[in-house]
Amino acid sequence: MPAKKSTSSKTEKTQSAKSSEKRFWLFKSEESCYSIDHLAAESNKTTFWDGIRNYQARNMLRDDVQKGDLVFFYHSNTDPLAIAGTARVVKAGYADHTAFDPIEKHYDPKSNPDEPTWFMVDIKFVKKFPQPVTRAMLKEDPVTANMMVLARGSRLSVQPVTQEEWEAVHRLAGVKAP
Repeated sequence: MPAKKSTSSKTEKTQSAKSSEKRFWLFKSEESCYSIDHLAAESNKTTFWDGIRNYQARNMLRDDVQKGDLVFFYHSNTDPLAIAGTARVVKAGYADHTAFDPIEKHYDPKSNPDEPTWFMVDIKFVKKFPQPVTRAMLKEDPVTANMMVLARGSRLSVQPVTQEEWEAVHRLAGVKAP
């Protein structure tokens, strides 16, 4: 009897290759709602990143953000708007349970636990910058001047960051990149 041929698809190979390479992200949070100080104060310095209700950001959390990826923690809706520090993804995308509970702020009555619409990841505090890296600082630096967070009309709360941008932001913060 002949041996069975492998049936692994191109998609599976791409996903496994994707999961082994470290990626960089920027996650936005309103400082008054949940800040980097809140994350640093958690008992194990870990939290779930819930409440994402944009399909494009959801797709990144579900499909692209992986355990081990590094994250800029960006304070939005504050003055100044700034990258406050970093975190690491410690659990890849899974169903956002806050969508199923009517008492939760991010409840979505259309979301079904059997076929979840919304996803989240877990992140762990890495570092708070001694001074936040402001939008003005990002705009002035040739490496960071084209970051997605600076693009007009860019409101995504989860955004990819290049390795060069990752390193440049750390340089601007005056700290060593992890």
